[in-house]
Amino acid sequence: MPRGDGLLTHELDPSDAGPQDACGVFGVWAPGEEVAKLTYFGLYALQHRGQESAGIAVSNGRQILVYKDMGLVSQVFDEATLESLAGEIAIGHARYSTTGASVWQNAQPTFRPTAQGSVALAHNGNLTNTHELVQLLRARTEGDPKTGKGETATTDTSVMASLLASYQDRSVEDAALDVLPQLRGAFSLVFMDEGTLYAARDPQGIRPLVLGRLERGWVIASETAALDIVGASYIREIEPGEFVAVDEDGLRSSRFAEPEPKGCIFEYVYLARPDTTINEQRVFSVRERIGRKLARTAPVEADLVIPVPESGTPAAIGYAEESGIPFGHGLVKNSYVGRTFIQPSQTIRQLGIRLKLNPLRDVIAGKRLVVVDDSIVRGNTQRALVRMLREFGAAEVHVRISSPPVKWPCFYGIDFASRAELIANGLSIDEICRSIGADSLSYVELDDLVEATNVPADNLCRACFDGIYPVELPDDDLIGKHLLELPANGTEPLKVIQ
Repeated sequence: MPRGDGLLTHELDPSDAGPQDACGVFGVWAPGEEVAKLTYFGLYALQHRGQESAGIAVSNGRQILVYKDMGLVSQVFDEATLESLAGEIAIGHARYSTTGASVWQNAQPTFRPTAQGSVALAHNGNLTNTHELVQLLRARTEGDPKTGKGETATTDTSVMASLLASYQDRSVEDAALDVLPQLRGAFSLVFMDEGTLYAARDPQGIRPLVLGRLERGWVIASETAALDIVGASYIREIEPGEFVAVDEDGLRSSRFAEPEPKGCIFEYVYLARPDTTINEQRVFSVRERIGRKLARTAPVEADLVIPVPESGTPAAIGYAEESGIPFGHGLVKNSYVGRTFIQPSQTIRQLGIRLKLNPLRDVIAGKRLVVVDDSIVRGNTQRALVRMLREFGAAEVHVRISSPPVKWPCFYGIDFASRAELIANGLSIDEICRSIGADSLSYVELDDLVEATNVPADNLCRACFDGIYPVELPDDDLIGKHLLELPANGTEPLKVIQ
């Protein structure tokens, strides 16, 4: 029987691959606790950030054991597996691939033996100088008889892990202090050796990373929602450019780079859970404020405001409250579509968006609708949605989008369509409106979106909306999801030991 390939959402509607989430990372140092189970539930809370593969690494103080596979957290782990992962330190990862194919070899955490033991690493984000790091790694390992043996991985994460392991005369902690300043791009890391849990965040702090406290330990996670689910108290964010280590001597922090905050604004729009807090702002409240601003800048006479669930719900609530138009649920989402390895038949695939959303005819029939969604990428989903709502009796369909037009790809951990495929890159708003068949279409203004976050504009990465990238990008042929799988300048593919 063929094995699932991890393409959990694209396979169901390959004509419209929306913005795919960044990865989720979780780490815990808690002697006396069931750290594998804490990590499992932490990853469960972060499942929305990556659904292709999941893995957990555990140390018992003597050795590190890694278990990972393709699929959801609940598909990869069962009670018996978690019971076998005994120890005091654990890290976990839920992956959506932004560098390297979605295959088992690229699942995380990534493991490497070192001169003094071993290291396991999990990464959320995407590096922009991977090619340069590969050359550095080749120079450091030239002549090493172990190089070139074993399975191969093709991710920026594997390059980082190999670099950490390449220091024969240094501890993982000392190696990290040398490697981290050489990384460029977005990286929120949790990693470990046999006795210490580590975390690091890039100087721009593009992807979130937070610190929490257990009664008998410490937790590090991509989002505060993961702290909540394991009963950890939120302490603070890991600062941009900060390196943290936790062991039996407690928690210690150092700086490997000066902070230049540029947090991803799309976390507020779509990526993060609504119950997560970023920069002391509850994401649900930010999205609600965005909806209020949309109602003021893009009013319309209508009978009902409905969200495209789930990410459009808070903004739709804000729009309804500000406009005075009643809020209602006109679409029911099948939460489990796109979460299975069973390949749909062509007949099922032709149903398109109906696999994911089903209208409530008695709610929408004869109504003038305001439909609130988080973003438009290619436009295929909105086009099918508008058509479906009309088929179910909607009198008018006015689309309101709680982000500005997405015109530029992301190189820091979100897998958007290519720039040529982005509908807003080639069409005006009026043209997009006609393309999707709506009666009207409005986006929130970028300045209003920034204001809704309560974060200074200069502290946010807005590249997908304005094309201004806070971390310099290399030439086009030295960046991309499959960089390490393609021949580089006529040489062999840039593969790294797994």
